[in-house]
Amino acid sequence: MTVVGLVHPGEMGAAVAAVLRERGETVLWASAGRSTATAERAAHAGLEDVGDVAELCRRSEIVLSVCPPHAAVDVAREAAGFAGIYVDANAVSPDTARAVAGLHAQFVDGGIVGSPPERPGTTRLYLSGGEAEKIAALFAGTRLEARVISAEPGAASALKAAYAGWTKGSAALLLTVLELARAEGVEDALLEEWRLSLPQLEERSASAARSASRKGWRWIGEMEEIAHSMAAQDLPTGFHEAATDVFRRAAGESQRR
Repeated sequence: MTVVGLVHPGEMGAAVAAVLRERGETVLWASAGRSTATAERAAHAGLEDVGDVAELCRRSEIVLSVCPPHAAVDVAREAAGFAGIYVDANAVSPDTARAVAGLHAQFVDGGIVGSPPERPGTTRLYLSGGEAEKIAALFAGTRLEARVISAEPGAASALKAAYAGWTKGSAALLLTVLELARAEGVEDALLEEWRLSLPQLEERSASAARSASRKGWRWIGEMEEIAHSMAAQDLPTGFHEAATDVFRRAAGESQRR
């Protein structure tokens, strides 16, 4: 049995923790400062509350961070001094992943692609770093497929940034062009043309709107991290800077409802 500490059990983190619990591992979490909704997710996943992050680090062999991208560095600093393997599975840039690696003696970079792992075949956990094989072994035979792609920290985050740069970046573009058509009074005509020439786009745009309304607040930081990834390679940042604004608007509209 391996003792894993999870910071903090959001929708994805709690689902990943549930996979480990079903495998028979002990998963800890820290309730200090967390919301009632977080506590409910932790209880549903069968996690053991140890109070605070210091106690979580003291008792864990592995600490797994699954949190919104903007909080990744602060969460890593809160666990600084942890003696085990620190796994950052957040949607951050390769440079941010390497900065987090500098805070921990044993570090694994992770990138999650897919929805919360409720069934096999939907979700991959990409891993890189010197201890990546140990983390992959922890998920062997579960419905969360772990894939080691490199011994270098930053590689898993780079893959996640490239993947989400398309999936979420293109979603932001769809929402933007649909808003233009709506503002100009040609939305119905655009939808009809999509049905004729690009029939997949109507449902894609509707799905993008639903997701942005529910998750846009979390995607703001992710788009900023992707723009940072692009800048580090002297690539255009404007696509994802604009996507940041699109999701910020979507999050604001959702809060006003």
